[in-house]
Amino acid sequence: MRDAIVLAALLVVSGGALAARPQAPSKPAREVAAALQKKYDTIRDFTADFVHNYESGMLHKKLSERGTVRVKKPGKMRWDYKGPDAQLYLADGRYFYFRPAGSSQVIRRGVDEKGLGGKIPLLLLFGKGEITALFRVDAADPRKGGEETVLRLSPRDDGAPEVRRIDLVVGTGDVLIREIHVFDRMGGENHLYLTDVTVNPSLPPDVFRFRKPAGVSVVDG
Repeated sequence: MRDAIVLAALLVVSGGALAARPQAPSKPAREVAAALQKKYDTIRDFTADFVHNYESGMLHKKLSERGTVRVKKPGKMRWDYKGPDAQLYLADGRYFYFRPAGSSQVIRRGVDEKGLGGKIPLLLLFGKGEITALFRVDAADPRKGGEETVLRLSPRDDGAPEVRRIDLVVGTGDVLIREIHVFDRMGGENHLYLTDVTVNPSLPPDVFRFRKPAGVSVVDG
């Protein structure tokens, strides 16, 4: 579940992401992809409120979380969760830190392919990957009377073996991603909804600096 959230965030801020490729998507899909590419090439960082809904395909378990996300290119992000199960997920460009709700331990992973669980998140995190090299842009379907477009992606080859499909909901006017829906091959679903998005607020580096809380140990895992 947590890897899917990371992938969602990286899709939002990936550079060089959605350029059109010959004989791939239809013309409307290529146009939406090109507009989205142009928009996100200009984004250095952003903040947003999020709601994340998750449903396990095998266990039929449902979970809903909310909070604030802050992302800065390249390779930095911070997810602050609210509520009784508050937790922290932070990437400082070198390590990922995750503290489960109520835990006295922080799990640390290096920013490498093994730590991220796949080459797609790694490439996109450093702005080196192109989504169209890893995903097919299958369609662009308008909704809400044309106020939004659903851009449908599916993985190429074995670039994302755990992912069956990703849907990006893009605003027609602002060309900002409002929703990200990740469907895995085990029947699980991750639905991420972004609101109150602020683009290029010039987030200071200190936002992404990990500070070990008192009484908490850091373990590599």
